[in-house]
Amino acid sequence: QVQLEESGGGLVQAGASLRLSCAASGRTSSRLAMAWFRQAPGKEREFVATISRIGVFRGYADSVKGRFIASRDNNKNTVVLQMNSLKPEDTAVYYCAADPDRDPSTTNPAHYAYWGQGTQVTVSS
Repeated sequence: QVQLEESGGGLVQAGASLRLSCAASGRTSSRLAMAWFRQAPGKEREFVATISRIGVFRGYADSVKGRFIASRDNNKNTVVLQMNSLKPEDTAVYYCAADPDRDPSTTNPAHYAYWGQGTQVTVSS
């Protein structure tokens, strides 16, 4: 089992930055591909970014490419999502997820077996 806990969400104005962190514990999390997803009210959960086990591969949704950066520190079992130039449409609950089977992983949430509880990000205009 892997436990994931997100932190760093909050309320910011458009154009600001936020840094989300995901702390992993349990089964060796450094061996898992990780990802960030988000879900806005009334919408389906959508892929944001993924990062491979040692961080060589990183993939992003088109909507965040060039603004968000995923990174990881396997010594600290932590994955980070640096979010810059935030827009109101980035408002959502952001989830950290881990895929035990694929490396790199995919944009499909069904491939991720472990999920955090989510952290709220609200961007005002």
